[in-house]
Order: sequence, then C-alpha cells, then structure tokens
Amino acid sequence: MQNLPFGIFSTQKLRDRRAGVAISDKVLDLKAVSKAGLFTGPILSKSAGPGGCFDQGTLNSFASLGQPAWKEARYTVQHLLSATESILRDDHQLQADCLVPQEEAIMHMPVSIGDYTDFYAAKEHASNMGALFRGKENPLCPNWVHLPVAYHGRSSSIIISGTDVRRPRGQVHGGGEGPPTFQPCNVMDFELEMAVIVGPGNADGTPIPVDQAEEHIFGLVLMNDWSARDIQRWEMLPLGPFNSKNFATSISPWIVTLDALEPFRCSAPQQEPEVLPYLRETNRGNYDIPLQVAIQPEGTQQPHTVTRSNLRHLYWTLPQMLAHHTAGGCNLRPGDLIGSGTISCPAEDGKGCLAELTAGGKVPTSIGGKPYRFLQDGDAVTISGLCEKDGLKIGFGNCIGKILPARPGPV
Repeated sequence: MQNLPFGIFSTQKLRDRRAGVAISDKVLDLKAVSKAGLFTGPILSKSAGPGGCFDQGTLNSFASLGQPAWKEARYTVQHLLSATESILRDDHQLQADCLVPQEEAIMHMPVSIGDYTDFYAAKEHASNMGALFRGKENPLCPNWVHLPVAYHGRSSSIIISGTDVRRPRGQVHGGGEGPPTFQPCNVMDFELEMAVIVGPGNADGTPIPVDQAEEHIFGLVLMNDWSARDIQRWEMLPLGPFNSKNFATSISPWIVTLDALEPFRCSAPQQEPEVLPYLRETNRGNYDIPLQVAIQPEGTQQPHTVTRSNLRHLYWTLPQMLAHHTAGGCNLRPGDLIGSGTISCPAEDGKGCLAELTAGGKVPTSIGGKPYRFLQDGDAVTISGLCEKDGLKIGFGNCIGKILPARPGPV
C-alpha cells in the first residue's frame, strides 16, 4: 500500500495495453477503475473514461498531469484498497474486473520514450573508469566536479525487462599500427543504473530550476545500460560512445514514485568545490535504495551476486541532472528517460560494472569458483532494488536481460 508503482500491462484475455498499479501479488487495472467511475477527484475525474489518461497504452498522458494528479491517483488507490472501504471489498464482480493476478500480467514499456539521456553521476564509477582509460594520476576530467556529464542515447533500442539482448558487432582496434576490424563484441558489460521518467516537461528555452526539478520527476525505474567495451574504447574519442551503447538499454517495468520513496530520503555526498549557483540545491539529497546485480551463466542453477551498491552514493543528484539538462533551454517531454550513469560505491563489491570489478579484465572476479571477466553468450543479468526501513518495503522488481550470440554479419 505504501509503494503502488505504475506500469503498463496486458493479459491473454485483456489484449489491449492498459495502465495498472502493482499491489502485493495483484495488478489493479486502472482502466477498469476509471471505467467504473471510481476516480472522483477534481483532476482525474476530468480525464476518466474513453480517451482518458488511463484508457491508453502508455502512461505519458498521466505523467504529463504532474504531482497533483499523481497524488490524487495514489490517494484514490489507497482508499479503494483499504480494509474500511467497501466499494471493492464487497463487490466481487468489480474485484474480478479490476484486480488481475500478477502472474497473468504481460508487462510492456510503461511510457513512449521520445528522448534518452544518460549521465555519469557517481564519482566512484567516474574515477574507476577514468583510471582505466586515462591512468590513475588524473582519473577525472577537469569538468567532472563542475557539471553532470552526460551523453545522448538512442531511445529506439530501450527495451523492457525480460527482453533478450543480442551481442553487437562493431569496429574494434587491437592497438598498434594496424587497421581496426569489424567483429562481434568480445568485452560485453552491464551497467547498474537507475533512471528518471520525466513527468511534465518544460517549454523550449525555459530552464527547470534545480529546486523545482522534482516536480518534473514522475518516478524511477531500474536500468541496465549494456556496453560493448572493446567497441567503446575505439570509438569513444572525440565525441563519446555511439555503437558501443546504442544496441540495447533495459529498464524495469514498474515506475516507483517519489512519494513512495520519501521515507528513504537521505543526504547526498558533499560537493567540493562548490557548484555554480544554478546547481545549488536548498534541500540537497538522494534516496537510500540498495541495489544488486546478479549473473547466472548458461547451464548453472543459481545466479551469483557480483555487485551491491546504493543510489545514495550519487555525487550529482537527480534534480541537478534535470536542471543542468535544461540549463541551456533544452525542453524535456513527458516520458523522456534520464539515466543516472553507473552507480558504484566505495565498497569493494560496490563496483557497478564488470570493467570496474575486473580492472578492465586484468583481474578476474569469480563466479561458481571459476574466473570471470566479461559477459558470455547465454549469461542472464538481473538488477534488483529493494528499500527497507522500520518494516516498510519498497521494491522495484527486477531488470533482467540474457545475452544472445551475435548475428552473422559482414567482416
């Protein structure tokens, strides 16, 4: 009852995609709730019924309505599901119409993603990767402590959890004087991330102030920014990643709102030197969200946890990312995806990708007692997140992907 994440689902019986809220082992069908006239608040009552925000195959329209609508929906759902409310409790036909077993739900992309930007917001990850690419003497670029670094990703290849990932092909250079080769990626990696789903956007040319940025965050999902490290190393300079990143990015299906995460607000790392005024937050903070990554090689019986990290370690906060993204006048739109970048933490097992865990493949980790460097065909990667405090649990579900062999292609 404290979580109530939003998603888009269908079933074998209900073929059209529809909005739902996860509650225990059920999904509350918001289209059915809307059709029954149970959204009676001042905002959602105007967007109920045919063509309304819950009568669509994505959550973009609902996300665009902003915090008052999200709070109204959350209150209505909590009221309908409470033990003291008889509308659903005593009407068995309405229960059958509105509540679907989660095991029957087929999950789909929760929003139509128009644009996707991925940041690089964890200092531990930036330092570890910088040491691999540039050396330990100067791992961070001079600009990193002054602005949230990001690249613009490819929204067309964002996929829902459970979708297989095909190993990409690309240009790889082995060093020396010879030319590159075009081949399947040999250094396949995961990246442990979370992502913002944008709610109301901003007008073109109108920046979002950092202290108002949370009003534009519909909620958070888990994210795996799959990375082809050998392709990335060759193509990275001077404009950043391209084909090494654009082949697949996985997200979890349920969007957890900031209202649900409020009990888990925590302090964010101190920033030195002080950031410029447009990035200074009045109430600077992160969320205490423990995260895990597990790998299950093909043919094995159990997944093996390789990473334990936490969103609380992000040096650049979610509001700072949105404020910087729009600082020059860029307009965000409902459903846009804003990735956090790889979330690493100071702990030895808190490194958020295999490149960090294995020092670029030089120092293998171990899975099932065997040395392990990078993802192999058939490996399944599961990212999970669960907040716990004083008996309260807020789960994100899982973000899962399995690596398939590269397709035959040109050489």
